[in-house]
Amino acid sequence: MSNHAVNKAPDTPPSAMDKFLNLIERAGNKIPDPALLFFWGLIIVWGLSALFSQFQFELIHPVTGTAIEVKNLLTGQSLAEFLAGMVKTFTGFAPLGIVLVAMLGVGVAEASGFINTGLKKMLNVTPAKLLTPMLILVAIVSHTAADAGYVLVIPLGGIIFHAAGRHPLAGIAAAFAGVSGGFSANFIPSGIDPLLAGFTESAAQILDKDYVVNPLSNLMFTGFSSLLVIAVGWYVTEKIIEPRLKNTPIDEDAEEAPDLASFTAIESKAFNRAGIAMLVGIFALIAAVYPETSPLRSPEGEVTAFTAPLMQSIVPLIFILFVIPGVIYGRVAGTFKQSSDIIKAMSATMGTMGGYIVMSFFCAQFLAAFTQSNLGTLLALSGADLLKAMNLPGQITIVGMILLTATVNLLIGSSSAKWALIGPIFVPMLMAVGISPELTQAAYRVGDSVSNIVSPLMVFFPLVVVYTQRYVKSSGIGTLASMMMPYSIALLICWTAFLLIYWTIGIPLGVSAPYSYSM
Repeated sequence: MSNHAVNKAPDTPPSAMDKFLNLIERAGNKIPDPALLFFWGLIIVWGLSALFSQFQFELIHPVTGTAIEVKNLLTGQSLAEFLAGMVKTFTGFAPLGIVLVAMLGVGVAEASGFINTGLKKMLNVTPAKLLTPMLILVAIVSHTAADAGYVLVIPLGGIIFHAAGRHPLAGIAAAFAGVSGGFSANFIPSGIDPLLAGFTESAAQILDKDYVVNPLSNLMFTGFSSLLVIAVGWYVTEKIIEPRLKNTPIDEDAEEAPDLASFTAIESKAFNRAGIAMLVGIFALIAAVYPETSPLRSPEGEVTAFTAPLMQSIVPLIFILFVIPGVIYGRVAGTFKQSSDIIKAMSATMGTMGGYIVMSFFCAQFLAAFTQSNLGTLLALSGADLLKAMNLPGQITIVGMILLTATVNLLIGSSSAKWALIGPIFVPMLMAVGISPELTQAAYRVGDSVSNIVSPLMVFFPLVVVYTQRYVKSSGIGTLASMMMPYSIALLICWTAFLLIYWTIGIPLGVSAPYSYSM
């Protein structure tokens, strides 16, 4: 089935929206795979290092106090060092281990059915008047289960709206806005937090080799952002999308509205026991941290300091807090009949991470070369000088960062790939003008989220089109994009303003996350 399938009369010219989306899709299809982008980026860095190593620069490194010198990476010695360190560069790549460990735990909870049942229960007990905000809330929370939102919550949105007598496409749109438009909004830590923090830390260390970014550095901002995304999505769904869909009839042979009033006894029993186990684990962790002499605290007795073992154990804790209830649910529900089933669930999750691992290999080599050449430092300090000369307020700089990210997002779908590409440039550049890596990361997360839902190059976009065609067979990419455009515009405006207000008030971004950076 073609992703362009829109049931129009042969003589109907394409709309402006269709033309725009087709242009974006054609341009995006010419962009290589992210792994190849980093490979060619490595080649370009090598060439530029050889070129710029012939010049002297007056820029002074703010930390070392010495003049910036570009290192030639195409000498025999540099190439030999590159080959000798290739494996270590890959295995030492910070985001790799962080993401894989977290996903091992989430994979068990997802494969057992624990997460899916939890999402269904949350939606099932919702009053009719709060159906829209609860659906968006569940869509946001689904980020903890990687792609569960795309394969479970979005189609469930259509089913539940249909069962409630509302247009199913509105339910699909609201869920899509929560899952993908609110990608960086969440009340609880998810895999994206340590993933982005790892890239941000690597980028910050281009300028300051000792800089550390806490995986929870944006947690408070993303938590409050969840409320914003819910409010915006609620308004757009009921005031803009549903009135427009009144003129879009549901096909006569569409799937019938189901009855979601009950669960099987075994599902409820398994979920209750697993949920209790998760709560016990959380309370046990709190009890372990509470004493001032707790080994999970820093030597100074602090909980949130970088030196505290608790802060260094965020990812292992995510792993444990998902594995335990996942195993219990699987045992009770029968999805895990023997111990090998748990290992198979982990293996299946790792199987889905193959593309990420390949991308990480080339990304690690690119970032290592980019750092060793000093091109990143040169570019950052040059850009900082330009920003200083323009004398723009920090708020305008952050808005520009959000707009740039939203634009790039139309052509490169992978969040990690985008941040790995532009993070090494913008993080140190903005550090040089006093903006912290944590604030830059927060701005990136806003821009990365708001344009997901209008990009046909987002990997799950065609899947969402298929969901809409269950109810309106003539719907296609243009149909879905036209539904999602109001969400995208509203989120871009409101979320950007929210970040600026949040910054002005001075509410903490998260754990150990300053707004400014002093060199």
